[in-house]
Amino acid sequence: MTTAPATRIMHVIRAGRVPYMEALARQRELVAARSAGQAPDTLLSLEHPPTITLGVRADPAHVLVSPAELVRRNVALVQTDRGGDVTYHAPGQMVGYPILKLAQHGGDLGRYVRNLEEVVIRTLADYGLAGERVPGLTGVWVGGGQAKICAIGVKLSAAGVTSHGFAFNLNPDLAAFSMIVPCGLTNRAVTSLAALLGTTPPPGEVEARLLGHFATVFALSLRP
Repeated sequence: MTTAPATRIMHVIRAGRVPYMEALARQRELVAARSAGQAPDTLLSLEHPPTITLGVRADPAHVLVSPAELVRRNVALVQTDRGGDVTYHAPGQMVGYPILKLAQHGGDLGRYVRNLEEVVIRTLADYGLAGERVPGLTGVWVGGGQAKICAIGVKLSAAGVTSHGFAFNLNPDLAAFSMIVPCGLTNRAVTSLAALLGTTPPPGEVEARLLGHFATVFALSLRP
């Protein structure tokens, strides 16, 4: 994949651990500002407390535990407006929400998703791991496409601005994914960088590598 010289600026907001609905409200504010030309491209980098989200095509039956059990486990259940099915968020995930004017990045939503995948694939390669795409599916996979390490779900506003994004598993509790059918797929597993490496690289190091690849793939200069 070839990339152009970086000519545009993207702000990076490192927000820490943020409840899902709070992050969603922040995304909507940024989308409005970007649509009005009042803000540059922005990437929200954060993690969520335990949360199950249902995308616009989600099957509620893919949540495998009762509402009472979710309350007992202190897991939020949220209907959201991204594409895709059911996803689980938790500490130990690196979540990125790019708020980009798509016309300045090729104008093709499918290409945009492939570029998000490319960012994660290059990050995995830094750790000697082969990230993969699975035809007909989104996200990044390993092991011949049998285990997902990064989920992707996006939304494009009427003004052509992206929101939502990717959830890259660094070291979340993988057992918690048994509460859902991840992305509606019954025959594939979920894994993490820690599970594949047998150790967890420093999250700051992983983030720095991922942001570097984001800047390269999307031809952007990053600013905090």
